[in-house]
Amino acid sequence: MKKIIVLLNMGGPNNLDEVKLFLTNMFNDKYIIGAPQPIRAMIAWLITTLREKEAKHNYSLLGGISPIVGHTKRLVQQLKKELNTDVFYVMRYTPPFADDIMENLCKYDEIFAFPMYPHYSQTTTKSSMEDFMESAKKYGIEEKIKTIDSYYDNELYNKAIVERIKQAMDGVDTKEYDLIFSAHGLTQKVIDKGDLYQKHILANAEATKKELQKEGIEFNNIHLAYQSRLGPMKWLRPYMSDKLTEFKDKKVLIYPISFTVDNSETEYELDIEYRELADKIGIADYKVAKAPNHHPYFIEMIKQKWEEN
Repeated sequence: MKKIIVLLNMGGPNNLDEVKLFLTNMFNDKYIIGAPQPIRAMIAWLITTLREKEAKHNYSLLGGISPIVGHTKRLVQQLKKELNTDVFYVMRYTPPFADDIMENLCKYDEIFAFPMYPHYSQTTTKSSMEDFMESAKKYGIEEKIKTIDSYYDNELYNKAIVERIKQAMDGVDTKEYDLIFSAHGLTQKVIDKGDLYQKHILANAEATKKELQKEGIEFNNIHLAYQSRLGPMKWLRPYMSDKLTEFKDKKVLIYPISFTVDNSETEYELDIEYRELADKIGIADYKVAKAPNHHPYFIEMIKQKWEEN
């Protein structure tokens, strides 16, 4: 029996020419913009038109490609070595799409679709899985697919987070720093409808705190804030931009708790945009930790879930 893994993620532009495609597909997702068609398509066109130039500029500062691409490819290669099996990846909004690889998956007996989202949300996990299953049904292989909803509370996963925090704080007294978990924001409206994302984020923060305690790592204090809000609607609070104003003349470490692999929201928004804000506020030292990426603990956790399923 041949069993494989397919990593599912949101995606990011493979080049600057794909920025428009990325934005258009993202804002056409019914779980991102809840309006019915054709209104959703009109909203997507408007947002893309307004944001494309700025987004291209931001991606150009990252080398003209989303960091998610390289990190995902490296993770795929490491998993192939560790599991001695074929590993694929698909993106929700940029190539490779599910339809691009589905024909190649027909020859396998079992397909473990692994969402690269540790916290369940309809805007991420559900959207990616629905898209993947719809594609699989075209080939009649949907029965071969198994998946999981979340893993924010997995010990190995939280060990990977702690290791990234330790790497960022190498040789530095952590007690002099405040740790801020930065989570991708969602509209309050989505949460009020029962989305589990916020509950999972809060539980993830607590699980990571426990792992830090096991390692004897102490920060001055630990906080949670939300980044990446868009538009006039009410989003989850506190906003990262507001939270940072509390740390004038203080030292902070930011950990991107929403993300398994680094992307534009970690390497541009957190490490460039918010760093500039931190300088304006007068934060004494501003550090950003890496996401798990292809850390051995993260790979071990994926292997564990693969074997369980």
